[in-house]
Amino acid sequence: MRAIIFRAVMTSAIVLAGYHIYDTDARADDWGCHVLLCISNPGGPTEFAACRPPISKLWKELAKGHSFPTCSGVGFKASRPGYEPYFCDAGYRLGYRDGDHGQDVACVSVTPQKVSDGMCPSSFERGQARPGRWSDGDGGRVCKAAVTRQPHVREQPRFVDVTIDGIGHQRIWF
Repeated sequence: MRAIIFRAVMTSAIVLAGYHIYDTDARADDWGCHVLLCISNPGGPTEFAACRPPISKLWKELAKGHSFPTCSGVGFKASRPGYEPYFCDAGYRLGYRDGDHGQDVACVSVTPQKVSDGMCPSSFERGQARPGRWSDGDGGRVCKAAVTRQPHVREQPRFVDVTIDGIGHQRIWF
C-alpha cells in the first residue's frame, strides 16, 4: 500500500517537476531537486520514464568527478563520488592475499571454515607456518582456516552516499 501511495505522489511530483524544469523561468537548482525526487523512489531512480534523463545526466556528471547537484529547501548531504569495483558474498570481507603478481584482492571468510587436515600443522611439526589451526567441534578435532574466494566485480563500481532529511542514508551506484 505504501508503494502505491508513493508511486502516485511520485508521478504527480515528477509531472510538476518536469513542468518547472522545462519552463523558461526554471531555477538553476531544479535539476538537483528532480534528481533527489527520483533517487528517493523505492523502485529505483529510473523506474519512471521522467526520471531517466535527469538520472542519466547525474551519472555522467558524477563520472566526470563533478559534485552532486543541489536542491534548495531540502536538507540533504552527498559524499564525493567513490569507487568500489569489488564485493563479496555474505560471510566474507574484502581483503588481500599474496598472489603471483604481488597482492591480489580477495574475499576472506569472516570466521574460520573447515579445511583439509594438510593445512594444519601436525604434532611433529614445530615452527612451520601453516594457515590452519586445530579446533574441537563437529564431532572431533577439525582443521579450520580463513578461506579466500575471488571477489565479484560490480557492473557499476562508482557510488555516492546521499542523506536526505526524512528518508535516511542511501548509497547510489552508477
